[in-house]
Amino acid sequence: MKKVLVTGGTGFIGSHTVTELVDAGYEVVIADNLSNSRTGALDGIQKITGVQPAFEKIDLCDKVAFADMLRRHCGIDAIIHFAAHKAVGESVRQPLKYYRNNLDSLINILELMPEHAIEHLIFSSSCTVYGQPEKLPVTEQSPIQPATSPYGNTKQVSEAIIRDTVAASTNIQSIALRYFNPIGAHASALIGELPTGVPNNLVPFITQTAIGIREQLSVFGNDYNTPDGSCIRDYIHVVDLAKAHVVAVGRLLDRKNKAAFEVFNLGTGHGVSVLELVHAFEKTTGVKLNYKIVARRPGDTEQVWADTAYANKELGWKAQSTLEETLLSAWKWEKYYKESGGWE
Repeated sequence: MKKVLVTGGTGFIGSHTVTELVDAGYEVVIADNLSNSRTGALDGIQKITGVQPAFEKIDLCDKVAFADMLRRHCGIDAIIHFAAHKAVGESVRQPLKYYRNNLDSLINILELMPEHAIEHLIFSSSCTVYGQPEKLPVTEQSPIQPATSPYGNTKQVSEAIIRDTVAASTNIQSIALRYFNPIGAHASALIGELPTGVPNNLVPFITQTAIGIREQLSVFGNDYNTPDGSCIRDYIHVVDLAKAHVVAVGRLLDRKNKAAFEVFNLGTGHGVSVLELVHAFEKTTGVKLNYKIVARRPGDTEQVWADTAYANKELGWKAQSTLEETLLSAWKWEKYYKESGGWE
């Protein structure tokens, strides 16, 4: 049984990926400082899979503590690195918080991997590395435009750090998965997106407004150069995204990668505007949303969606869920969370 360390494994994407890894037969170790997640995810993972992975509460920026953890969990075959601050707007307000956390944690991982004979790294990247693309949809070969936020810049810089490290190393092999916009929840409704405080992402704000936690949903801008004036994104079901990580880990462990550092777009290949998503949620669930148009949010890209042909071909992976299925899963999770009394 291969062992995978998942950093940020109690978070939204992390917890769903852990579930898919366990179902695929991997032994999983989770490292998370719980800054934007809760240990209730561990119970959800156990209920879904019948397995509760080893869990370490740890800040990866603490290199000494991280090294000690790796000594205690020897024999790790691969690392999937999710742990990072991820709110675009907050990164504009607090850039140093993002640069210190997102870059220091990655550098510690790359420095410690050779010491512990770990050769394989899956990096959680983002479509924000493309900035505002000149041509849509974006392929993995699309030019990297200046980042529109410090968060996006940390992803650009992180990829460069990995690329340079891999080039200087004879052992480390890495894949960067450039996510578009993950939404939804596990079909069981036992795990889902649970932001701390006010949500920074659209769908949890939609579901919290629909269920009465939030009084009103803000749509940031209706004056963009798009058909309805709101931003356009490529929304992908988080379970589809998680399954791609299992494929990527297998690609590295089976030595099927074609380069020491590879990148893949993970999206649906379809752009959906914020207002289209709002109306799709209303139609799918029958719940009317109280929303208002407000000023643009600093750092937001106008429109971006993926060309997924390369990932579809090379990974043998493709997003399967419809937008309606994805939104229903998010709504089912929100209702379950409220009815169950929430996680401790």
